[in-house]
Amino acid sequence: MHKWIVKENAIEGYSPANHTGTVNKRLISAETVGAKHMEVLIGTIEKNQGALPHAHPDLEQVCYLISGSADVEMDGEKGKLEPGDCCYFPPYKKHIFTVTSEEPARVLIIYSPPYEEKPERVIR
Repeated sequence: MHKWIVKENAIEGYSPANHTGTVNKRLISAETVGAKHMEVLIGTIEKNQGALPHAHPDLEQVCYLISGSADVEMDGEKGKLEPGDCCYFPPYKKHIFTVTSEEPARVLIIYSPPYEEKPERVIR
């Protein structure tokens, strides 16, 4: 097996801090492929669940919706995501992500630099 190819079903899921009804899998990371400047995750989020209000200092985040639908909010501005849509959360901007579809949503998340579930990289 190639060290630069990651199989989703080989990655252990976890429930991220400050989220409800969410299981993430860290696909691209220092641990999986040695990535130093980015991190890519796949998340599965249940209806009416998702990210509670928070921000990341010195960290950019992109969410690409693969399936389902979601409401997003950043600094009081609201929007809706459908499959194929993505959103960008800049550093220090409080944001919320809530699934609205009956079926669980699947979302690809990209962080730069890596978040790594480190408490010092989140502001609640």
